[in-house]
Amino acid sequence: MRRLASCLIGSLIFASVVALSAPFAYVSNEGSASISVIDIATDKISSTFKVGGKPRGIALAPDAKRLYVSDQDGNVVLTIDTGTGEIIRRTPLGKSPEGIYASPDGKWLSAAVEEDDQVLIVDTADGKVVRRIKMRGKNPEHAVFSPDGRWLYVSSEEADSVDVVDMAQGEVVKSVKVGDRPRGIGFLPDGSRAYVAAENADMINVFDVSTHEVMARIKAGSRSNGVTVRPDGKRVYVSSGGDGTVQVVDPATNAIIARIAVGKRPWNMAITPDGRKLYVACGRSNAVAVIDTETNTKVADIAVGALPWGVAIR
Repeated sequence: MRRLASCLIGSLIFASVVALSAPFAYVSNEGSASISVIDIATDKISSTFKVGGKPRGIALAPDAKRLYVSDQDGNVVLTIDTGTGEIIRRTPLGKSPEGIYASPDGKWLSAAVEEDDQVLIVDTADGKVVRRIKMRGKNPEHAVFSPDGRWLYVSSEEADSVDVVDMAQGEVVKSVKVGDRPRGIGFLPDGSRAYVAAENADMINVFDVSTHEVMARIKAGSRSNGVTVRPDGKRVYVSSGGDGTVQVVDPATNAIIARIAVGKRPWNMAITPDGRKLYVACGRSNAVAVIDTETNTKVADIAVGALPWGVAIR
């Protein structure tokens, strides 16, 4: 009874906070099985709630009314009502799900499932798995939709290539070498290019999406990992776990124009809709670093749960 009362109070607090202001940054903390909710107007924690056993991948619906979280312990993706913090649905995925991403129209969710070497496509309307796509790479981690929804670029931890999925065909149509242990993926808003980090190669690969070929390679910091693109497409951000930095890339020249110290083991990131602030999950710091993208400086450290893995903002 006491636990039920506590959960109800937590949900009511969460709902009241969400009703007051928006948008928010949602942070998945795999070490504490929780989601931290940051009010981006104040950069303060507005709520924290328990979820699953090991939350990792995190994504928001286009209207921000639904939050999707992969639970690696439960082998499911959880659909959460952002207005109440309540879990609406649990969709079984397979062993060890990692990154999840919403399609541009919000109709589909991609889920990279490590142990099965598959990417699953989930219908967000009913939570059902509608397609299982076998990858050529082993242990897929990220499966990111192109802005037009035609393509899915997939990185796999135990591989040196990116698998390109044609969504109309529902299968891998090409694999492109990028360097050992590909990680984060980000598309320019016009869909012309994709940026892919290769962790063990300390490299950022620039793809020409029209040909699905690497057009440039940028030497990055140690253990390059997460990739996020500014909404206007004028900057690309790449985290480097070994250096504890974020590199800022100018797509006009594909040159690194700034390196920003953020914290221990920066991983995945998200940027505000206006592109003015970047939120970086720093796993070993148990914090999220906030970067002012106008000045390329860190302006805040926000203590969250243990081992933050991902961030989602709408």
